[in-house]
Amino acid sequence: MPAYTFEALDAKGQTRKGVLEAESAKAARGALRSQALVPLVVEPVKGGGVPGAKESRGSGLNVTLWTSRIFSNNTLAIWTRQLAGLVSSGLPLERALTALSEETTDERQRNLVASLRSEVNSGSTFSRALGQHPREFNDIYTGVIGAGEQSGNLGLVLERLADDLEERQQLKGKLIGAALYPAIVTLIAIVIVMFLVGYVVPQVATVFAGSKRALPLLTVIMLNISDVVRGYGWFALIVLVVLGIAARIALANAVLRERFDAFWLKLPLVGNLSRGYNAARFTSTLAMLAAGGVPILKALQAAAETLGNTAMRNDALDALVLVREGAPLASAMAQKKRFPGLVSMFARLGEQTGQLPVMLQRAAKQLSAEVQRKAFALATILEPLLIVVMGVMVMLIVLAVLLPIIELNQLAR
Repeated sequence: MPAYTFEALDAKGQTRKGVLEAESAKAARGALRSQALVPLVVEPVKGGGVPGAKESRGSGLNVTLWTSRIFSNNTLAIWTRQLAGLVSSGLPLERALTALSEETTDERQRNLVASLRSEVNSGSTFSRALGQHPREFNDIYTGVIGAGEQSGNLGLVLERLADDLEERQQLKGKLIGAALYPAIVTLIAIVIVMFLVGYVVPQVATVFAGSKRALPLLTVIMLNISDVVRGYGWFALIVLVVLGIAARIALANAVLRERFDAFWLKLPLVGNLSRGYNAARFTSTLAMLAAGGVPILKALQAAAETLGNTAMRNDALDALVLVREGAPLASAMAQKKRFPGLVSMFARLGEQTGQLPVMLQRAAKQLSAEVQRKAFALATILEPLLIVVMGVMVMLIVLAVLLPIIELNQLAR
């Protein structure tokens, strides 16, 4: 049964908004009148749950250029956990969606959930209803839900899906947290140094312009650097921006992007972090899909699409071809050296014991823990190193300013 958003007046003249299900817009207005409401606006829920989104949205000046996602990554993890709890407790899916729709205070989210509930009530599967909103629910999400519906263990699959989303967000949050402090220190250092070089150091030239004595070498070097920064600073900034845009355009080419990603993996520190992060994400997704009953070939295809590094993604797709030809997953992954050996080792143990999803999940946890350890170790080293570098640069600038003053004081004595 279709869902409609409405705006109506009650007996007290107050405006009420909400979502209801009806056979047609006329039936929806009739249902509102039966509740002693005067309907003002009744529109079908379309466009991913955004009220009032019509097919003719591009007409006139009423054009929506960009809208944010209804479910952020954190919100989707929380919503999935709530839905898993309701379904696992024995509540029918329709009633669980109704409860979530009534609980939320976000209108767009309420409309989206109401649309899902409407599709389910009309006989559609939950995965098919989710598939109508690809911006909010990707193929992996809908594929796992579909596997849970086919196996009859939707509640268990939702729990695993919520676990995977939460673990992924935790790993991402810890990596961002580890990189945040060094990034802030670096930015502050650049701002301070540019201010000193561009404003403070030139004052030395004006103060000692009338002096016939030669300035110290350090002061002369700083003055030359200051002249370059003041004369060509904006030009250099524009060049950097242009180079950044050109690099972004160049990386849109599949061949260049693969070469760049392959080179990135060979870098000493960030390469290992990138390899571990992508491998953990790939293994975790593969474990979740395999546990949900998704066929191994389809699971490999979906897990490969989660890889942000195109070189590792192509390796995963090559492993998929080997598995399709009859090779075991462990031997196929062992041939791809960009993936850590931990993946093929645990895959082999899983195939030998018949517990592939469990072993893959253990591999994902170990890889995730290793990535976190390396990230925090790198941040621990970078923090004092950046502070020392910043202190040395500021010290050199201060010395360049003070040395001429010290020389003048010595002459005055």
